[in-house]
Amino acid sequence: MSQPAPMALLSSQLICGVGIDIVEISRIKEKIGNNKAFLKRVFTDEELRYSLGKKNQYQRLAVRFAAKEAVWKAVGLKGLALKDIGIVKAPGGQPGIICRDSRAAKLRFQISLTHSNDYAAAIVIAMRDSEK
Repeated sequence: MSQPAPMALLSSQLICGVGIDIVEISRIKEKIGNNKAFLKRVFTDEELRYSLGKKNQYQRLAVRFAAKEAVWKAVGLKGLALKDIGIVKAPGGQPGIICRDSRAAKLRFQISLTHSNDYAAAIVIAMRDSEK
C-alpha cells in the first residue's frame, strides 16, 4: 500500500506521471442522489465517514472524486478501481493518497485539492524511487 510522500523525499524521486481533474459539484450531487451503490463503489468507508452528514458533504465528495480521477490519470494502470484509491488526511492535515492496488506499491504521491461552491479540482504527481 503506497503512502503519502514527505516533501523531503522528492529529491530522490522520479516523476512518472501527472494527473489533473475538475468536477462540477452539482454533477456529483446529482449522481449520488439516492444512489448508495455509487457511493459504495467509488468511495472508501473512511472517505464516507469524513464526508457524509457534513454541511459541505458534496464538496468533500466531489474533491475526493476529482482526486481519484487525477490519481488514475497519473498512474495509468488499466483496471485500477476508484475505490482502491483512498484520499486521506495526513497527520499534519494535508491530503494524502493511499493506493491499495499492488501494482502501485512502489509509487509515492503529492496531491493538491481545492473546491469552491461549484467546482472541485485536484492535481496529483506520481513518483517512484530513482534508480542509482
